[in-house]
Amino acid sequence: MQLRQENILVVDDDIHILELLQRHLQSWKFHVYKAISVKEAVAILKDTRIDLLITDLKMPEVDGFELIKFVSEHYPKLPKLTITGYPSVQDSLVAIKSGVTDYLTKPFTKDELKVALDKALQNSSITVEAKKSKTENPNNAYGEIIGNSKQINDVIQIIERVKNNKATVFIKGESGTGKELVARAIHYQGKFSRAPFIAVNCGAIPENLLEAELFGYVKGAFTGAETNRDGFFQAANGGTIFLDEIGNASLAVQSRLLRVLQEKEVVKVGATKAEQIDVRIVAATNSDLKEMIKKQSFREDLFYRLTVVEIEIAPLRDRKDDIPFLVDKFLFKYGIEYKDRFIKIAPEALSIFMRYDWPGNIRELENIVQRAVIMCDKVIEAESLPNHLKYTIDMSSDELVPLKEIERRYIEKVLRATGNNKTKAAEILQIDRKTIRQKLAN
Repeated sequence: MQLRQENILVVDDDIHILELLQRHLQSWKFHVYKAISVKEAVAILKDTRIDLLITDLKMPEVDGFELIKFVSEHYPKLPKLTITGYPSVQDSLVAIKSGVTDYLTKPFTKDELKVALDKALQNSSITVEAKKSKTENPNNAYGEIIGNSKQINDVIQIIERVKNNKATVFIKGESGTGKELVARAIHYQGKFSRAPFIAVNCGAIPENLLEAELFGYVKGAFTGAETNRDGFFQAANGGTIFLDEIGNASLAVQSRLLRVLQEKEVVKVGATKAEQIDVRIVAATNSDLKEMIKKQSFREDLFYRLTVVEIEIAPLRDRKDDIPFLVDKFLFKYGIEYKDRFIKIAPEALSIFMRYDWPGNIRELENIVQRAVIMCDKVIEAESLPNHLKYTIDMSSDELVPLKEIERRYIEKVLRATGNNKTKAAEILQIDRKTIRQKLAN
Protein backbone atom coordinates (compact mmCIF):
# COMPACT_ATOMS: atom_id res chain seq x y z
CA MET A 1 0.00 0.00 0.00
CA GLN A 2 1.38 3.42 -0.93
CA LEU A 3 1.79 6.11 1.70
CA ARG A 4 -1.22 8.40 1.60
CA GLN A 5 -2.55 11.40 3.49
CA GLU A 6 -6.27 10.66 3.19
CA ASN A 7 -8.58 11.38 6.10
CA ILE A 8 -10.47 8.29 7.26
CA LEU A 9 -13.45 8.44 9.60
CA VAL A 10 -14.00 5.33 11.72
CA VAL A 11 -17.34 4.89 13.49
CA ASP A 12 -17.95 2.17 16.08
CA ASP A 13 -19.44 2.10 19.57
CA ASP A 14 -16.72 -0.38 20.62
CA ILE A 15 -13.71 1.67 21.74
CA HIS A 16 -11.37 -1.34 21.38
CA ILE A 17 -12.26 -1.71 17.69
CA LEU A 18 -11.70 2.02 17.20
CA GLU A 19 -8.24 1.81 18.74
CA LEU A 20 -7.35 -1.29 16.70
CA LEU A 21 -8.40 0.37 13.45
CA GLN A 22 -6.57 3.55 14.40
CA ARG A 23 -3.31 1.63 14.95
CA HIS A 24 -3.61 -0.16 11.59
CA LEU A 25 -4.55 2.96 9.66
CA GLN A 26 -1.88 5.16 11.22
CA SER A 27 0.74 2.53 10.42
CA TRP A 28 -0.19 3.16 6.76
CA LYS A 29 0.11 6.94 7.26
CA PHE A 30 -3.60 7.76 7.13
CA HIS A 31 -5.14 10.58 9.17
CA VAL A 32 -7.73 8.97 11.46
CA TYR A 33 -10.89 10.52 12.90
CA LYS A 34 -12.88 8.47 15.42
CA ALA A 35 -16.55 8.60 16.42
CA ILE A 36 -18.49 6.38 18.83
CA SER A 37 -21.91 7.34 17.47
CA VAL A 38 -23.64 8.45 14.29
CA LYS A 39 -24.24 11.88 15.83
CA GLU A 40 -20.50 12.37 16.40
CA ALA A 41 -19.75 11.07 12.90
CA VAL A 42 -22.13 13.56 11.27
CA ALA A 43 -20.50 16.43 13.19
CA ILE A 44 -17.04 15.38 11.96
CA LEU A 45 -18.27 15.00 8.37
CA LYS A 46 -19.62 18.54 8.44
CA ASP A 47 -16.40 20.04 9.79
CA THR A 48 -13.74 17.96 8.02
CA ARG A 49 -12.91 16.71 4.55
CA ILE A 50 -13.21 12.92 4.81
CA ASP A 51 -11.94 10.59 2.07
CA LEU A 52 -13.26 7.26 3.37
CA LEU A 53 -15.90 6.20 5.89
CA ILE A 54 -15.55 2.97 7.87
CA THR A 55 -18.63 2.29 9.99
CA ASP A 56 -20.07 -0.43 12.16
CA LEU A 57 -23.68 -1.35 11.36
CA LYS A 58 -25.09 -2.29 14.76
CA MET A 59 -24.93 0.67 17.12
CA PRO A 60 -27.28 1.97 19.83
CA GLU A 61 -29.77 4.78 19.16
CA VAL A 62 -29.00 5.31 15.44
CA ASP A 63 -27.42 2.47 13.47
CA GLY A 64 -24.83 2.48 10.71
CA PHE A 65 -27.43 2.11 7.96
CA GLU A 66 -28.78 5.58 8.76
CA LEU A 67 -25.25 6.99 8.56
CA ILE A 68 -24.72 5.25 5.19
CA LYS A 69 -28.00 6.74 3.97
CA PHE A 70 -26.96 10.22 5.13
CA VAL A 71 -23.55 9.94 3.45
CA SER A 72 -25.09 8.63 0.22
CA GLU A 73 -27.44 11.63 0.08
CA HIS A 74 -25.06 14.38 1.20
CA TYR A 75 -21.61 13.09 0.17
CA PRO A 76 -22.37 10.79 -2.78
CA LYS A 77 -18.71 10.50 -3.87
CA LEU A 78 -17.47 9.43 -0.43
CA PRO A 79 -16.56 5.70 -0.41
CA LYS A 80 -18.05 3.60 2.40
CA LEU A 81 -16.73 0.45 4.06
CA THR A 82 -18.79 -1.40 6.68
CA ILE A 83 -17.78 -3.69 9.53
CA THR A 84 -20.05 -5.79 11.72
CA GLY A 85 -19.91 -8.42 14.39
CA TYR A 86 -23.37 -9.74 13.47
CA PRO A 87 -23.19 -10.71 9.79
CA SER A 88 -26.33 -11.53 7.86
CA VAL A 89 -27.19 -11.94 4.20
CA GLN A 90 -29.92 -9.31 4.48
CA ASP A 91 -27.58 -6.72 6.02
CA SER A 92 -24.90 -7.33 3.39
CA LEU A 93 -27.44 -6.91 0.58
CA VAL A 94 -28.78 -3.67 2.06
CA ALA A 95 -25.24 -2.35 2.55
CA ILE A 96 -24.21 -3.17 -1.02
CA LYS A 97 -27.38 -1.57 -2.43
CA SER A 98 -26.51 1.56 -0.44
CA GLY A 99 -23.24 1.87 -2.34
CA VAL A 100 -20.92 0.27 0.22
CA THR A 101 -17.60 -0.78 -1.35
CA ASP A 102 -16.92 -3.72 0.98
CA TYR A 103 -18.38 -5.53 3.97
CA LEU A 104 -15.98 -6.85 6.64
CA THR A 105 -16.99 -9.25 9.39
CA LYS A 106 -15.40 -9.00 12.85
CA PRO A 107 -12.86 -10.26 13.66
CA PHE A 108 -10.92 -9.35 10.51
CA THR A 109 -7.18 -9.44 9.89
CA LYS A 110 -4.94 -6.51 9.10
CA ASP A 111 -4.42 -7.92 5.61
CA GLU A 112 -8.18 -8.15 5.02
CA LEU A 113 -8.55 -4.53 6.08
CA LYS A 114 -5.71 -3.50 3.77
CA VAL A 115 -7.32 -5.19 0.75
CA ALA A 116 -10.70 -3.57 1.51
CA LEU A 117 -9.09 -0.13 1.91
CA ASP A 118 -7.21 -0.40 -1.37
CA LYS A 119 -10.38 -1.43 -3.15
CA ALA A 120 -12.42 1.41 -1.65
CA LEU A 121 -9.86 4.11 -2.40
CA GLN A 122 -9.00 2.87 -5.89
CA ASN A 123 -12.67 2.91 -6.86
CA SER A 124 -13.22 6.28 -5.27
CA SER A 125 -13.65 9.33 -7.45
CA ILE A 126 -12.83 11.48 -4.42
CA THR A 127 -9.10 10.74 -4.45
CA VAL A 128 -8.76 10.92 -8.21
CA GLU A 129 -10.88 14.05 -8.68
CA ALA A 130 -10.41 15.89 -5.39
CA LYS A 131 -8.94 19.01 -6.93
CA LYS A 132 -11.34 18.96 -9.86
CA SER A 133 -14.45 18.59 -7.69
CA LYS A 134 -13.38 21.44 -5.43
CA THR A 135 -13.03 23.71 -8.45
CA GLU A 136 -16.29 22.69 -10.10
CA ASN A 137 -18.40 22.57 -6.96
CA PRO A 138 -16.44 23.73 -3.91
CA ASN A 139 -19.52 23.40 -1.68
CA ASN A 140 -19.10 19.59 -1.75
CA ALA A 141 -16.32 19.88 0.83
CA TYR A 142 -18.27 22.15 3.18
CA GLY A 143 -21.00 19.95 4.59
CA GLU A 144 -22.01 22.40 7.33
CA ILE A 145 -22.33 25.41 4.98
CA ILE A 146 -25.50 24.43 3.19
CA GLY A 147 -26.78 25.87 -0.06
CA ASN A 148 -26.03 26.42 -3.71
CA SER A 149 -26.90 30.09 -4.05
CA LYS A 150 -24.47 32.58 -5.58
CA GLN A 151 -24.04 34.19 -2.17
CA ILE A 152 -22.97 30.92 -0.55
CA ASN A 153 -20.67 29.97 -3.42
CA ASP A 154 -19.03 33.40 -3.19
CA VAL A 155 -18.38 32.81 0.52
CA ILE A 156 -16.86 29.40 -0.18
CA GLN A 157 -14.58 30.81 -2.86
CA ILE A 158 -13.14 33.25 -0.32
CA ILE A 159 -12.72 30.43 2.23
CA GLU A 160 -10.77 28.49 -0.40
CA ARG A 161 -8.44 31.48 -0.78
CA VAL A 162 -7.73 32.02 2.93
CA LYS A 163 -7.94 28.58 4.55
CA ASN A 164 -4.25 27.70 4.03
CA ASN A 165 -2.76 30.98 5.21
CA LYS A 166 -3.14 32.97 8.41
CA ALA A 167 -4.49 36.21 6.99
CA THR A 168 -6.87 37.98 9.36
CA VAL A 169 -10.48 37.52 8.28
CA PHE A 170 -13.49 39.67 9.16
CA ILE A 171 -16.96 38.13 8.83
CA LYS A 172 -19.95 40.43 8.61
CA GLY A 173 -23.58 39.35 8.77
CA GLU A 174 -26.83 39.56 10.67
CA SER A 175 -27.38 37.49 13.79
CA GLY A 176 -28.15 33.87 12.97
CA THR A 177 -26.57 33.80 9.49
CA GLY A 178 -23.83 31.34 10.45
CA LYS A 179 -20.72 33.45 11.05
CA GLU A 180 -19.16 30.86 13.38
CA LEU A 181 -19.75 28.10 10.80
CA VAL A 182 -17.74 30.08 8.28
CA ALA A 183 -14.97 30.65 10.84
CA ARG A 184 -14.85 26.92 11.59
CA ALA A 185 -14.73 26.11 7.88
CA ILE A 186 -11.77 28.44 7.40
CA HIS A 187 -9.92 26.57 10.15
CA TYR A 188 -10.98 22.95 9.67
CA GLN A 189 -10.81 22.87 5.86
CA GLY A 190 -7.26 24.18 5.75
CA LYS A 191 -3.81 22.85 6.54
CA PHE A 192 -3.94 24.12 10.14
CA SER A 193 -6.97 21.98 11.01
CA ARG A 194 -5.03 19.89 13.55
CA ALA A 195 -4.18 22.99 15.56
CA PRO A 196 -6.64 24.44 18.13
CA PHE A 197 -9.78 26.35 17.16
CA ILE A 198 -11.03 28.60 19.99
CA ALA A 199 -14.36 30.46 19.68
CA VAL A 200 -14.95 33.43 21.99
CA ASN A 201 -18.20 35.40 22.18
CA CYS A 202 -16.99 38.82 23.26
CA GLY A 203 -20.56 39.87 24.00
CA ALA A 204 -21.13 37.02 26.45
CA ILE A 205 -18.16 37.78 28.74
CA PRO A 206 -18.47 40.72 31.17
CA GLU A 207 -16.38 43.67 30.03
CA ASN A 208 -14.22 43.65 33.18
CA LEU A 209 -13.32 39.97 32.61
CA LEU A 210 -12.85 39.88 28.84
CA GLU A 211 -9.29 41.21 28.90
CA ALA A 212 -8.12 38.56 31.40
CA GLU A 213 -10.01 35.77 29.61
CA LEU A 214 -8.49 36.64 26.24
CA PHE A 215 -4.88 37.31 27.23
CA GLY A 216 -4.47 35.52 30.56
CA TYR A 217 -3.16 36.98 33.81
CA VAL A 218 -0.43 36.57 36.39
CA LYS A 219 -0.83 35.83 40.07
CA GLY A 220 -1.83 38.95 42.01
CA ALA A 221 -2.88 40.93 38.92
CA PHE A 222 -6.27 41.57 40.50
CA THR A 223 -8.43 40.33 43.36
CA GLY A 224 -9.03 36.61 42.85
CA ALA A 225 -5.99 36.06 40.61
CA GLU A 226 -4.45 33.38 42.82
CA THR A 227 -2.34 31.68 40.11
CA ASN A 228 -0.87 32.40 36.68
CA ARG A 229 -3.36 31.56 33.98
CA ASP A 230 -3.21 31.42 30.19
CA GLY A 231 -5.95 33.07 28.17
CA PHE A 232 -7.82 32.12 25.01
CA PHE A 233 -5.00 33.43 22.81
CA GLN A 234 -2.45 31.13 24.43
CA ALA A 235 -4.89 28.22 24.11
CA ALA A 236 -5.27 28.94 20.39
CA ASN A 237 -1.51 29.20 19.74
CA GLY A 238 -0.68 27.63 16.39
CA GLY A 239 -4.31 27.66 15.31
CA THR A 240 -7.29 30.00 15.02
CA ILE A 241 -9.13 32.22 17.47
CA PHE A 242 -12.64 33.33 16.49
CA LEU A 243 -13.71 36.59 18.12
CA ASP A 244 -17.46 36.88 17.72
CA GLU A 245 -19.22 40.18 18.44
CA ILE A 246 -15.90 42.02 18.38
CA GLY A 247 -17.80 45.30 18.61
CA ASN A 248 -18.43 44.55 22.30
CA ALA A 249 -14.71 44.68 23.14
CA SER A 250 -13.65 47.65 25.25
CA LEU A 251 -11.05 50.14 24.01
CA ALA A 252 -8.51 48.56 26.39
CA VAL A 253 -9.10 45.13 24.84
CA GLN A 254 -8.96 46.66 21.36
CA SER A 255 -5.55 48.15 22.16
CA ARG A 256 -4.23 44.71 23.21
CA LEU A 257 -5.71 43.11 20.08
CA LEU A 258 -3.90 45.65 17.94
CA ARG A 259 -0.62 44.63 19.58
CA VAL A 260 -1.31 40.96 18.86
CA LEU A 261 -1.91 41.77 15.19
CA GLN A 262 1.06 44.11 14.83
CA GLU A 263 3.70 42.41 16.99
CA LYS A 264 2.48 38.79 17.11
CA GLU A 265 2.76 38.82 20.88
CA VAL A 266 0.56 38.77 23.96
CA VAL A 267 1.08 40.35 27.37
CA LYS A 268 -0.89 38.83 30.23
CA VAL A 269 -2.80 41.15 32.54
CA GLY A 270 -0.40 42.20 35.30
CA ALA A 271 2.69 41.00 33.41
CA THR A 272 5.52 43.01 31.88
CA LYS A 273 7.01 40.36 29.63
CA ALA A 274 5.46 39.62 26.21
CA GLU A 275 4.91 36.11 24.86
CA GLN A 276 5.35 35.40 21.15
CA ILE A 277 2.24 33.86 19.64
CA ASP A 278 1.22 32.44 16.26
CA VAL A 279 -2.54 32.75 15.93
CA ARG A 280 -4.87 33.43 13.03
CA ILE A 281 -7.61 35.87 14.07
CA VAL A 282 -11.09 35.59 12.59
CA ALA A 283 -13.43 38.30 13.87
CA ALA A 284 -17.14 38.78 13.35
CA THR A 285 -19.93 41.16 14.22
CA ASN A 286 -23.42 42.25 13.30
CA SER A 287 -22.63 45.78 14.51
CA ASP A 288 -21.79 48.69 12.22
CA LEU A 289 -18.12 49.16 13.12
CA LYS A 290 -17.75 52.18 10.82
CA GLU A 291 -20.50 53.94 12.76
CA MET A 292 -18.76 52.93 16.00
CA ILE A 293 -15.53 54.45 14.66
CA LYS A 294 -17.35 57.75 14.11
CA LYS A 295 -18.53 57.60 17.73
CA GLN A 296 -14.97 56.75 18.81
CA SER A 297 -16.07 53.50 20.45
CA PHE A 298 -14.04 51.36 18.02
CA ARG A 299 -10.45 51.95 16.93
CA GLU A 300 -10.06 52.75 13.25
CA ASP A 301 -6.53 51.30 13.11
CA LEU A 302 -7.80 48.01 14.57
CA PHE A 303 -10.67 47.95 12.08
CA TYR A 304 -8.27 48.05 9.12
CA ARG A 305 -6.06 45.39 10.72
CA LEU A 306 -9.04 43.09 11.18
CA THR A 307 -10.48 43.54 7.70
CA VAL A 308 -7.57 42.24 5.61
CA VAL A 309 -10.06 39.81 4.06
CA GLU A 310 -13.79 40.45 4.42
CA ILE A 311 -16.59 37.92 4.09
CA GLU A 312 -20.20 39.08 4.07
CA ILE A 313 -22.87 36.46 4.72
CA ALA A 314 -26.18 37.29 3.10
CA PRO A 315 -29.34 37.03 5.22
CA LEU A 316 -31.58 34.06 4.50
CA ARG A 317 -34.27 36.28 2.92
CA ASP A 318 -31.77 37.09 0.15
CA ARG A 319 -30.93 33.44 -0.62
CA LYS A 320 -34.21 31.60 -0.29
CA ASP A 321 -33.17 28.96 -2.81
CA ASP A 322 -31.00 27.53 -0.02
CA ILE A 323 -33.98 26.94 2.29
CA PRO A 324 -34.89 23.41 1.03
CA PHE A 325 -31.29 22.27 1.55
CA LEU A 326 -31.22 23.72 5.06
CA VAL A 327 -34.56 22.15 5.95
CA ASP A 328 -33.29 18.76 4.81
CA LYS A 329 -30.16 19.16 6.93
CA PHE A 330 -32.11 20.08 10.07
CA LEU A 331 -34.67 17.31 9.57
CA PHE A 332 -31.85 14.77 9.57
CA LYS A 333 -29.99 16.43 12.46
CA TYR A 334 -32.99 16.39 14.79
CA GLY A 335 -34.15 13.04 13.47
CA ILE A 336 -30.93 11.66 14.95
CA GLU A 337 -31.09 13.75 18.13
CA TYR A 338 -34.62 12.64 18.95
CA LYS A 339 -33.93 8.97 18.17
CA ASP A 340 -35.22 8.02 14.74
CA ARG A 341 -37.84 10.77 14.36
CA PHE A 342 -37.09 11.07 10.64
CA ILE A 343 -39.98 13.04 9.15
CA LYS A 344 -40.67 14.87 5.88
CA ILE A 345 -42.04 18.28 5.03
CA ALA A 346 -45.19 18.75 2.96
CA PRO A 347 -44.93 20.95 -0.17
CA GLU A 348 -47.43 23.43 1.29
CA ALA A 349 -45.33 23.84 4.44
CA LEU A 350 -42.14 24.28 2.41
CA SER A 351 -43.93 26.88 0.29
CA ILE A 352 -44.67 28.85 3.48
CA PHE A 353 -41.00 28.61 4.43
CA MET A 354 -40.07 30.02 1.02
CA ARG A 355 -42.43 33.01 1.40
CA TYR A 356 -41.36 33.93 4.92
CA ASP A 357 -38.53 36.47 5.31
CA TRP A 358 -36.77 34.82 8.31
CA PRO A 359 -35.71 37.85 10.39
CA GLY A 360 -33.88 35.42 12.69
CA ASN A 361 -32.11 33.86 9.69
CA ILE A 362 -30.83 30.27 9.80
CA ARG A 363 -31.07 30.10 13.58
CA GLU A 364 -34.81 30.84 13.38
CA LEU A 365 -35.29 28.28 10.59
CA GLU A 366 -33.47 25.63 12.63
CA ASN A 367 -35.62 26.34 15.69
CA ILE A 368 -38.82 26.02 13.65
CA VAL A 369 -37.70 22.69 12.14
CA GLN A 370 -36.59 21.40 15.54
CA ARG A 371 -40.00 22.21 16.99
CA ALA A 372 -41.72 20.52 14.06
CA VAL A 373 -39.68 17.33 14.47
CA ILE A 374 -40.82 17.19 18.10
CA MET A 375 -44.46 18.04 17.47
CA CYS A 376 -45.24 16.30 14.16
CA ASP A 377 -45.55 12.56 13.58
CA LYS A 378 -44.56 11.76 9.98
CA VAL A 379 -44.96 14.92 7.92
CA ILE A 380 -44.69 18.64 8.69
CA GLU A 381 -47.99 20.02 7.43
CA ALA A 382 -48.78 23.69 6.88
CA GLU A 383 -51.32 23.79 9.72
CA SER A 384 -48.70 22.63 12.22
CA LEU A 385 -46.48 25.67 11.63
CA PRO A 386 -46.51 28.69 13.98
CA ASN A 387 -49.08 31.34 13.15
CA HIS A 388 -46.52 34.05 12.43
CA LEU A 389 -45.26 31.94 9.51
CA LYS A 390 -48.66 30.98 8.12
CA TYR A 391 -50.07 34.49 8.06
CA THR A 392 -47.10 36.43 6.68
CA ILE A 393 -47.70 38.69 3.67
CA ASP A 394 -45.49 38.11 0.65
CA MET A 395 -43.81 41.52 0.24
CA SER A 396 -41.69 40.49 -2.74
CA SER A 397 -44.04 42.15 -5.24
CA ASP A 398 -43.02 45.48 -6.78
CA GLU A 399 -46.64 46.66 -6.65
CA LEU A 400 -46.98 49.96 -4.75
CA VAL A 401 -49.97 49.70 -2.40
CA PRO A 402 -51.12 52.14 0.32
CA LEU A 403 -50.42 50.94 3.86
CA LYS A 404 -54.15 50.73 4.69
CA GLU A 405 -54.67 48.45 1.70
CA ILE A 406 -51.80 46.17 2.79
CA GLU A 407 -53.33 46.02 6.27
CA ARG A 408 -56.78 45.20 4.87
CA ARG A 409 -55.37 42.44 2.62
CA TYR A 410 -53.51 40.95 5.58
CA ILE A 411 -56.67 40.85 7.71
CA GLU A 412 -58.60 39.24 4.86
CA LYS A 413 -55.86 36.62 4.43
CA VAL A 414 -55.99 35.73 8.12
CA LEU A 415 -59.78 35.52 8.01
CA ARG A 416 -59.63 33.14 5.05
CA ALA A 417 -57.04 31.01 6.82
CA THR A 418 -59.27 30.80 9.92
CA GLY A 419 -62.46 30.03 8.02
CA ASN A 420 -63.80 33.55 8.67
CA ASN A 421 -63.57 32.97 12.42
CA LYS A 422 -63.24 36.57 13.65
CA THR A 423 -62.45 35.51 17.22
CA LYS A 424 -59.55 33.34 16.06
CA ALA A 425 -58.39 36.01 13.60
CA ALA A 426 -58.48 38.65 16.35
CA GLU A 427 -56.34 36.39 18.52
CA ILE A 428 -53.77 35.93 15.76
CA LEU A 429 -53.74 39.63 14.85
CA GLN A 430 -53.71 40.67 18.53
CA ILE A 431 -56.56 43.13 18.03
CA ASP A 432 -60.24 42.94 18.97
CA ARG A 433 -63.18 42.01 16.71
CA LYS A 434 -64.40 45.62 16.57
CA THR A 435 -61.04 46.81 15.20
CA ILE A 436 -61.18 44.10 12.53
CA ARG A 437 -64.60 45.39 11.36
CA GLN A 438 -63.38 49.00 11.32
CA LYS A 439 -60.27 48.26 9.31
CA LEU A 440 -62.18 46.18 6.76
CA ALA A 441 -64.74 48.98 6.34
CA ASN A 442 -62.08 51.63 5.56
